[in-house]
Amino acid sequence: ECGTSRLHKQVEEIVAKFIGKEDAMAVNMGFNTNATTIPALMGSGDLIVSDELNHTSIVNGARNSGSAIRCFRHNDTQHLEEILREAIVMGQPRTRRPWRKIMVIVEGIYSMEGEYCDLVNVVKVCKEYGAYVYLDEAHSIGAMGPTGRGCCEYTGVDPKDVDIMMGTFTKSFGGMGGYIAASKDVIDFLRIKCAASSYHTSLSPVVCQQVISSFEVIMGLDGTDIGKKKIDALRDNSNYFRMRLCDMGLHVLGHYDSPIMPVMLYNPTKIAAFSRECLKRGLAVVVVGFPAVPILMSRARFCISAGHTREDLDEALREIDEIADLLKLRYTKSTFG
Repeated sequence: ECGTSRLHKQVEEIVAKFIGKEDAMAVNMGFNTNATTIPALMGSGDLIVSDELNHTSIVNGARNSGSAIRCFRHNDTQHLEEILREAIVMGQPRTRRPWRKIMVIVEGIYSMEGEYCDLVNVVKVCKEYGAYVYLDEAHSIGAMGPTGRGCCEYTGVDPKDVDIMMGTFTKSFGGMGGYIAASKDVIDFLRIKCAASSYHTSLSPVVCQQVISSFEVIMGLDGTDIGKKKIDALRDNSNYFRMRLCDMGLHVLGHYDSPIMPVMLYNPTKIAAFSRECLKRGLAVVVVGFPAVPILMSRARFCISAGHTREDLDEALREIDEIADLLKLRYTKSTFG
């Protein structure tokens, strides 16, 4: 087609090689990767079982698919198993016919929690009950695992056990858009049925080359060890920053090795106050409130980069420590901060 160039094919080839899947499809927008792929794969008579904290793009895609939707408690594979067992035993509402197919959707790193998916047990449960696994690696690809291959590498899960692997080029690769990696049959099907492939514009060739170059650096194909050093630096920076935030008495969500650190503000009035105090001190931060999170679960989200030096982090931490006193944010030391 007119929108596909040699560079687009190279992007898809290097993604499939890096992820460990047969084939991949590049999409020009990360949000639409989920929002258009899920409706192409699922439809009436199908069941989607989704983690309750999945990203809005997954929620929109699931709703647009026309499938029945069930949510399981965050990272609770026992609850997931209960839902799958009931779905298989009871079948579809009213008719009690078996579901045409069941897909479980999870994220590698949950973007507002900074937590990893319990992928080992999710895959184990899905195998037992014959459900497909859809893994969103928007925040984990290029950031998790010794070589940056994401949640599968970090948790020791074979990519062959994950049916659909989604990711974006906006975080670790400095570009835009996203990808879907799966078997060749699935990707061939999506090229025809997925709106992102049929109706949307292609990635800019400039972005394609940026993504290819980033993959080559991460994979060491550029002949240097810069990629390995960047991945190690990201992990070290993330763990150092998280440790220092916890030492301050701030309530930090998530796991070590995760580059996403949500710091709880709780009180909605502290959202704007925290943002303005950071801006006064030259810090650019992301603050999150309702409806992205429950109204009393407001937070600030720090995303650490391999490009941050230890001096950068220390300077930011000094300012955050001062703001924590000003706004009473030390919730692990006192109920009143």
